[in-house]
Amino acid sequence: MPLGHLDSCSCQQSPKSPGIFRPFGDTKTQRARAAGLTRHSRLVWGGSCLRPRADVTMAFLIHLLVCTFGMGSWVAINGLWVELPLLVAELPEGWYLPSYLTVIIQLANVGPLLVTLLHHFRPGCLSEVAVVFTVLGVGTIACTLFAFLWNVTSWVLGSRHSIAFLVLTFFLALVDCTSSVTFLPFMSRLPTYYLTTFFVGEGLSGLLPALVALAQGSGLTTCVNVTEISATTLSPETTRNVDSPQGASSTLVSELAGRAPSMTHLESRYLPANFSPLVFFLLLSFMMACCFVAFFFLQRQPKRWEASIEDLLTSQVTLNSIRPQEGKDLCPPEESGKAQGAPEEKTAPQHLARLAFIYVLVAFVNALTNGVLPSVQTYSCLSYGPVAYHLSATLSSMASPLTCFLSIFLPNRSLPFLGVLTVLGTSFGAYNMAMAVMSPCPLMQGHWGGEVLIVASWVLFTGCLSYVKVMLGVILRDHSRSALLWCGAAVQLGSLLGAVVMFPLVNVLTLFSSADFCSLHCSA
Repeated sequence: MPLGHLDSCSCQQSPKSPGIFRPFGDTKTQRARAAGLTRHSRLVWGGSCLRPRADVTMAFLIHLLVCTFGMGSWVAINGLWVELPLLVAELPEGWYLPSYLTVIIQLANVGPLLVTLLHHFRPGCLSEVAVVFTVLGVGTIACTLFAFLWNVTSWVLGSRHSIAFLVLTFFLALVDCTSSVTFLPFMSRLPTYYLTTFFVGEGLSGLLPALVALAQGSGLTTCVNVTEISATTLSPETTRNVDSPQGASSTLVSELAGRAPSMTHLESRYLPANFSPLVFFLLLSFMMACCFVAFFFLQRQPKRWEASIEDLLTSQVTLNSIRPQEGKDLCPPEESGKAQGAPEEKTAPQHLARLAFIYVLVAFVNALTNGVLPSVQTYSCLSYGPVAYHLSATLSSMASPLTCFLSIFLPNRSLPFLGVLTVLGTSFGAYNMAMAVMSPCPLMQGHWGGEVLIVASWVLFTGCLSYVKVMLGVILRDHSRSALLWCGAAVQLGSLLGAVVMFPLVNVLTLFSSADFCSLHCSA
C-alpha cells in the first residue's frame, strides 16, 4: 500500500494537529484512543495508520541537512592536513609546517574556552544561532581566501614565511575548534535520533577532503635515481645532487662523473598533482558554503523535527534505544519510578560518578583520535610504503562515518560495553604507536602481511573509538542541553592534551625516526 494512503481503520488527519491521525467521531473515548495511537506511532513505524509520504520526504531532507551541517565541523582543518604533502613542497616552512599547524590549532582553543566560560558565568548572553552563523561564515570566507593567498610569502626576521597561510590557518582552526561547543548544543534542540546523523556528517568532514586529495594525487611518490658528485678538485666539501628518472641517463651526470667520483642511489620524489591547491581550497570553500546553507534551513524549520523523528527507520531496537528520557538517561529505565520517591542525596553521588566517567572517556577517546595517533600516522604507515599509508589514511577516514551510520541500527548505551570497546580500540592504537616507535623498520616491513595489519589496525582503531564517541554523545544529549556543551569542551580538552603531549616527543625529542622508503634497507 502506498505510504500516502490509509488502511481500513478509517483514520483522518486532525486539522488542529498536522501529521496526527484520529478516528471519526468526537467522543472522549475515541479521542483517548487516538492519543494512545499517536503516542505509539511516534515510537514504532507502522500500526493501524501510516504517515503520509510528505513526512517521509521531510524526514529524509532533515537528515540530509543535519549530515551536511555536521560536515562543517572539521572539514577545513582536515582539508589542510590531507593537502600537506603538496604544501610542504611549495611553502618556505617545508617539513616544519606540520609542527606550525599543531601549535596554531591548539592556540585556537581560545575560542571554545571563551564560549564555555561565557556559558557558565553569563548563561544566555550568546545567541546560539548567531554564533553558529558567524562560525560557518568565517570558515567559508577563510577557505576562499586560502585559494588565492596560500602561497603568498613575506620577509620576517630575515627569512621568508607564509604569514597569510598561517593567519588563515588560525581562523580556520578557530572555526573548527569552536564548532565543538556550538554545533553540539544546537543539536540538543533536535530529537536524539538526529545526533547520530550529525556524527555521520562529522565523519564525512574527514572522508570528503581525503577523497578529493586522492583524486588530486597529493602525496603520491615515485623512486628516482639521485647521483651525488663530489667535486674534490674544487673543494672537498662541495656536493651536487642531480636527479634523473629511474633508468634514465643524464648527459650532465656523465660529464661530471668523468671528472669526480660519484655515487647513485634511489630517493622518493612527489609526482605532479592532477590539479592545484587553488582548486582544492575552492572545493573546501564550497563544502563550507553547503554547511552554511544547511544550517540556514535547519534553524528555520523547528516545528517539523518532532513530526519526522521516526520516519526513516523501522528498527524497534533503534526506537527503543532513543525513547525520550530527558534527565534520566543515566539511570536504568526500570529504576526511574523508584528513583522518583528516593531522596535526592542517595542518587546524586552515583549520578555524578557516571557523568564524570563519561566526560573522562570523551576526553580520552578524543585525545587518541585527534591528538596522539594522528601525530605519528606517517611514522607507523609510511615505512610499509606509500600504498599502505594512503590506504590507512583513506579507509580510516571512511570508517568513521560508516561506524556512525552503523550505530543507528545497532545502538548500545551500556557504559561497561563502551568501556570494553574503548579498551579494544586503544589496543589497536597501541599497535599503531608501537609500529611508529619502531620506524623505519617496524614488524614485517617489506612483507604484504605487515601492510595488511597496519591498514586493518588503523581502520579498527578509528571505527571502535568513533562508535564510542557517538554513543557517549547520545547519552549526554538525553541528559541535558548543557551536557552537550561540556561534552564539546571535553572533546577540545582531550584533543589539546593529546597534541601537547605528542608535540615535544615528535618535534623536540625526535623519538620517531623517518626514512626514505625507496632507499630503506632493514635487516630481516
